[in-house]
Amino acid sequence: MNRRAAAYVLAIALWIVPAADAQAPARAAAHPAAPCRAPVGAAALARTHKLAAQGSANAECALGSAHYLGQGVPQDYARAAAWYRKAAAQGDADAEFFLGLLYDLGQGVPEDYALAAEWWRKAAAQGLARAELALGALHDLGQGVPQDYAQAAAWFRMAAAQGNADAENYLGCGYTTTARASRRTTPRRRHGTARPPRKGDADAQNYLGWLYESGQGVPQDDAQATAWYRKAAAQGLAGAEFGLGLGYEYGEGVQKDYVAAYKWFLVARAGAKPGSAAHKAAESYMHSLAARMTPAQIAAAQASAARWWRAHRKHP
Repeated sequence: MNRRAAAYVLAIALWIVPAADAQAPARAAAHPAAPCRAPVGAAALARTHKLAAQGSANAECALGSAHYLGQGVPQDYARAAAWYRKAAAQGDADAEFFLGLLYDLGQGVPEDYALAAEWWRKAAAQGLARAELALGALHDLGQGVPQDYAQAAAWFRMAAAQGNADAENYLGCGYTTTARASRRTTPRRRHGTARPPRKGDADAQNYLGWLYESGQGVPQDDAQATAWYRKAAAQGLAGAEFGLGLGYEYGEGVQKDYVAAYKWFLVARAGAKPGSAAHKAAESYMHSLAARMTPAQIAAAQASAARWWRAHRKHP
């Protein structure tokens, strides 16, 4: 699975990046013990280091997030993994989840879906809904675990029972293969091909983009994935907008372009429900990209997003 496909499965379904609250740095600094969130500001970072030295699993997890994001420290996935591992060794469920995520994406550790599943099972055993959701995605894809659609649905149901809206979306919108078979809007696979969705069906266009992204039932084709994501994004589907942002960030299906990536993450955030996983994921990727962009590039991305909003009657 390429980087965009891996990121899309998890980022749009989960809040994968423990980003700091950019809108309220003072509040975040005043509460460095918020679960596994990167401390904001030098004072909060120093307090978090002190707590970690005293053996606080939550502080260790927060330092892992700081290194993952490059928040107050150099971005270093290997050091993020080391801190997450320290916290996970103490049974911190958030750290177990994020360590599993690093194994899933191959960031700071070798890519290993089986180890990702192992850490996510530990977190799920403590009732962490996003770990249950991640396990559902692995079973649906057959990565690190046997492909088992019934197991996938079972994990999604467990997460949904805790009020996880993304798990409910997986079950209700047919992202598991079992559910896909019963949905009229789902592209049908025949002899290794996917039938194009009905004109204007954004969910199906987005799903077809995912099929090409992951190579499920059709030849893997980043350019085709991008083309279908673009069709769905033109109708305001936040997930497709997010997929386009990932494509431009990683240079998969399109030429790498941080301005375009930031634009699409900004558009996706505006179209997602505030507080939802999709909203948080888009915001987190914007934050990460901003550290690699100039103020002029960010301004250009914001202007491009504004033009898109006007053309499609969306509002930031």
